[in-house]
Amino acid sequence: MKISCEKYILQSACTIASRATASKSPIPALEGLMLQAGIDLRVTGYDLKKGIYTNITADIAEQGSIVVGARFFGEMIRRLPDGIVTISSDANNNVNVKCGKSEFNFMGISADDYPEMPAVDSLNNISLPQKILKSMINQTIFAVSTDDIRPIYTGTLFEVEDDTLTLVSVDGYRLAKRCEKLESAKMENCSFVVPGSALADIERICADSDDAVSISVGSKHISFTIGETVVITRRLEGEFLNYRKSIPDNFRIEIEVERSEMMSTIDRVALIVSEKNSSPIRNMKQYLLASLYNAPTTMQLSYQNQTNHDLAIRR
Repeated sequence: MKISCEKYILQSACTIASRATASKSPIPALEGLMLQAGIDLRVTGYDLKKGIYTNITADIAEQGSIVVGARFFGEMIRRLPDGIVTISSDANNNVNVKCGKSEFNFMGISADDYPEMPAVDSLNNISLPQKILKSMINQTIFAVSTDDIRPIYTGTLFEVEDDTLTLVSVDGYRLAKRCEKLESAKMENCSFVVPGSALADIERICADSDDAVSISVGSKHISFTIGETVVITRRLEGEFLNYRKSIPDNFRIEIEVERSEMMSTIDRVALIVSEKNSSPIRNMKQYLLASLYNAPTTMQLSYQNQTNHDLAIRR
């Protein structure tokens, strides 16, 4: 294999694909990135649960493939001078990297030792802008559970009904829901759960643009195509919470506040409140009394106008 490409393009591809490499694995190849030189250069990371590959433009002098250590290779590319990077490998897995006056020689791993990524038997497809999906993930992923005792809640529910996509996350204390109308959906009403770790990577990869993300749903796996990058992840199996029964139809108290003002107020109060100091801090205005308690599970907000009610918000 022998290829040449711009350093910053290769560095970006390695950063993206490295998110799916295993930190420690009994299979050494899973701790590396597979470089495949074909029509373009494909950089792949895979940890048996999640895979990411991205295609970049390169000058392919000789086709082939090699696996290189993800951490070492990523740091090496980052520290190279700007310019054209030339990578070559031989039949004995010796790798040579040149850029400017810098040159590295090291041993790679045979691509034959790299597990094959699963193919997605695309039964249904969804398409929506990157900025919309990124926003939806951002507003729901914080409620994804980190407790592996109930694996189904370590992911986010994707639910498609008619032309509406709904994302729901729940961790036993919080529930986050976001809905969005779909312009393009080729699927029947269905639902599936995507692991939160994969969604965190997808959120980072998505740009704040109107370019489309294509979601393909298979029986066991789901793929997200974002430009030249594809993320493949397994579906989580199990019975997800019936969130409709968990959200009340009517509320005894409704409070409307300015979002930015509320966020900045909480941000300021959080500097003072600590575990040692759980006393309430009050900010009085003409009709609003906000009390924030640093109790382990409760934030209390009191609204006083013509009536007097207390509203306890679990966090």
